[in-house]
Amino acid sequence: MAAVSQQMISEIEKDRFTPGGTRELLQLAWPLVLSNSFWTMQVTVDRILLGWSSSDDMAASTAGTWLFWIPVALLQNTAGYATTFVAQYTGAGQPHRVGPAVWQAILFSVITGLAFLGFLPFIDSIIALGGHSPRLQKLETIFCECLCFAALPFVLTAAVSSFFAGRGDSRTVLLINAVGLVVNGVLDYAWIFGHWGFPAMGIAGAGWATVAGTSVSAVLALALMLRARHRAAYDSADWRFNGALCRRLMKFGLPNGLLGALDVLAFTVFFFLVGRLGEVEFAASSIALTLNMISFLPAFGLGQAISVLVGQRLGENRPDLAERTTWTGLWLAFIYMSVVAGIYLLMPDALTRLFESDEDPAKWGQIAPLVPFLLRFIAVYSLFDGVNLVFSFALRGAGDTRFVTTVAVALAWPVMVVPTWAVCAYGWGLTWAWTFVTTYILLLAVVYWLRFRQRRWQSMRVIDMKLTSGAAPSGAPERERP
Repeated sequence: MAAVSQQMISEIEKDRFTPGGTRELLQLAWPLVLSNSFWTMQVTVDRILLGWSSSDDMAASTAGTWLFWIPVALLQNTAGYATTFVAQYTGAGQPHRVGPAVWQAILFSVITGLAFLGFLPFIDSIIALGGHSPRLQKLETIFCECLCFAALPFVLTAAVSSFFAGRGDSRTVLLINAVGLVVNGVLDYAWIFGHWGFPAMGIAGAGWATVAGTSVSAVLALALMLRARHRAAYDSADWRFNGALCRRLMKFGLPNGLLGALDVLAFTVFFFLVGRLGEVEFAASSIALTLNMISFLPAFGLGQAISVLVGQRLGENRPDLAERTTWTGLWLAFIYMSVVAGIYLLMPDALTRLFESDEDPAKWGQIAPLVPFLLRFIAVYSLFDGVNLVFSFALRGAGDTRFVTTVAVALAWPVMVVPTWAVCAYGWGLTWAWTFVTTYILLLAVVYWLRFRQRRWQSMRVIDMKLTSGAAPSGAPERERP
């Protein structure tokens, strides 16, 4: 392992000053990684604070978040796919098509975000399908009702952020998310426990803090996009509906949205099935999945950067540099995931104690020993998840969204969800449930790697190349600083 790691470090050192190498990727990736890390910290702190209030509040917030993300992932990933359009238009030297592409995503966000409120009358019935205890169901319902009002700003922020991320201006994306998450965190503290004259609202306080934080992010993102220099250079105020462009966004973006939604749906069903094994197993899995975000979300930011650079390089008609960027990202992801996996294995008790609650010492005594055991599974599958994220984002950056979605759906249910149902039905226990999750992520990584090696993605484009013919610059597009 040491020899392999040294070889990786040497390879990165050699490549870091070349196009498609480490330096270029990290310059774009570090704000996205940090942005996702902030989100990791916020969600973790959110659940730690709720855990101090009640272990049931913490478990209910996890379940409520999963339910919320099923439809929101569809909308957010569809709108956010405008990033690939922006990247390919930037690489092809067509900046004035950037603004109109982003506005198709914004219009989609506003319409679907308002329509999301139609879920409010049905939340009770949806929550009841989980079969959890009446107290948990009540808490989950409260949290989900609050989050319904966060859908519009969530999706709108994703759409507007594509304007910056696709051009390589990831620092502005970091600023947008950081400001919103600071607002969220401060209000969490005030509204969960009732500080500074506010009433103590518990899990409802956490939900409304999320609404406030995401709303601030959305307003800030729009204000930054509509600055005069962006209106002049990218037509960022061209809000008119463009049927042809909107259809292209839906053609490639909807499969990307379905990938997010169906992936979240599969994990939500898994999580709710685990909840049927017992409240102790449910709480331990909630803590483990929260800690899993330490590895997943920063690597997700690296994947976003890979997707942007692949899109820009294909817009330039340089698939060789797109491929080089992807392999560079794989080395970085493997090193990061290896470090985090080591933390899971070497410090499980310290991580578990972050969620300790004094509300029910006997119950906590049952939960605490299970979390380090589950972290072993996460340590193993995190390494494969790094491979999964790198290659899936590279394929999405080219426009191969239908394949990525089809594979995820085809594997998730027969490999993870249905076997977990059998675990609950036949009493096989928590170990088997988490074994199936690990197997699913391993297979997903292998299939995406094989697809990438076929190189079909190198001839794919999401933009109309007839409109950009002859316009592509000979070198890499200059990346604008915020």
